[in-house]
This record gives sequence, structure tokens and C-alpha cells, in this order.
Amino acid sequence: MEILHSRIIGAGKPLLILHGYFGMGDNWKSHANKFAEDGFEVHLVDQRNHGRSFHSDDFNYELLVEDLKNYMEHHQLENVNLLGHSMGGKTVMLFAVEYPELVTRLLVADISPRMYPPHHHDILAALNSVDFSIQNSRKLVDAKLAELISEVGIRQFLLKNTYWREKGQMDFRFNLTSLTENNSEVGAELPSFTLFEGDTLFLRGGNSGYISENDESLISAHFPNSKITTIANAGHWLHAENPKDFYKAAIEFLIAER
Repeated sequence: MEILHSRIIGAGKPLLILHGYFGMGDNWKSHANKFAEDGFEVHLVDQRNHGRSFHSDDFNYELLVEDLKNYMEHHQLENVNLLGHSMGGKTVMLFAVEYPELVTRLLVADISPRMYPPHHHDILAALNSVDFSIQNSRKLVDAKLAELISEVGIRQFLLKNTYWREKGQMDFRFNLTSLTENNSEVGAELPSFTLFEGDTLFLRGGNSGYISENDESLISAHFPNSKITTIANAGHWLHAENPKDFYKAAIEFLIAER
């Protein structure tokens, strides 16, 4: 059994943070340092096919939940707080409804339980157009990605996944083949009639359409003790675009008295 890679920061109540599609735990390092200062043992987890975790041909949310359960057993964790962004939010939602007894508080960043149609096609096409025998520097990879991705911020986010696999040979840390083949899994909905009755906070970006007013009744059906807070001046990457307001809302929820 393979165990997910993580970086653990601080001591105190366990807080597991799960990144989004094409991301890695290290994307959350600055927030993790603050959570650690506020009394949490923060686990920055790389999900399968991402970061430094193992690669697999198989990729769906049931497997991501199983990976998380194995990780918690390996580290002897229970009564954890879970924070998941986008794809990571889908993982923590499913984990919470399957193992509610293990979750103290649930924080979901800019994703809802509904099904999202497959997207990211331009990103996948751009990533698959990279030939590391030709694009053998970050500058050349960036130029290649720019042919299909105009947004500098998205390219910088993706470029964090490049590394020197060996001398003179670059590669992506994520398993691009599996992520491409399983892209339709990323938007999967939370199964019907599943329920987590613990304290739950949904944070949505004010400029993002990922959580709409139409999602609110579905969220309350799955998570009856939930609330939705909007982070102003932020899109889907709300934790990076407005880190101050994101952190304030997150920490107030995590440390609030019951």
C-alpha cells in the first residue's frame, strides 16, 4: 500500500489541506505556516498523480478518499479538520460523508457537490504539447504553454510542477497521462442522499462561478450544518488572490467555539 506524500508543519489539532487539480501541497505553504502559528498540525498532502505522491493509471474520488483514509491510518490521525480546494474540495466532501466520525470540521474552497462538465481542455492540450527534448528549460516550456494559455498566472501555477528528473531532463511532477485520460472524473458529483452533519464552511470567490446561488440548496441538503461565505475580489484561486480575507474566514471557522 502506497502512502501519500506530505509536508507536516506545526503541532496541535490536525488540519489536512488538499490541493486542486494540477496542484500540490506546497501551493499552500504560506497558509500552512499561519495555521501552524494558530495551533494546528498542518498536513500539506499531495494527492495521487500530483506533487511527490505516487502515480497511478486509476484516478477517481473513491480512490482519492481511500488514499486519504490510508494516510490518516498511517499517521494515526482521527478527529481531523479537512480543508480542500476545488478537486481537493471534492475529495474532502466525499471523505466526510463516508467517514463522518473522523472529521471535526470541514472547509471546502470554491467547489460545490454538483457535477461539473469536463473542462481544462486548453490546459491539457497545452501541457501535452510540451516536448521536454525540445523545451528543455522553464523559459521554453512557458513559451510553449503560452501558445494555448494566455493567462500568466495559470502558466506560473503549472510551471511549479516542472522539475529536473535527472541531469538535463525536465519533466512534470504530475502524471499527465493519467490526468488527461481521467479528466472527466474531476467534475464528478457527490453521490445522492449522502450526508455530513458536522460543522462545514464553504468559501467561494466573489468573482468565481464555481458556487452559484443554484448550488445553495444542494449544499444544505448534503451539509445541513453548513454556511457559505463569499471572499471578495477573488476568483477560483481565492486563497491566492485574496489570502488575507480567505485566512481570516478559515481560521475564525476552525477555532470557533461549538
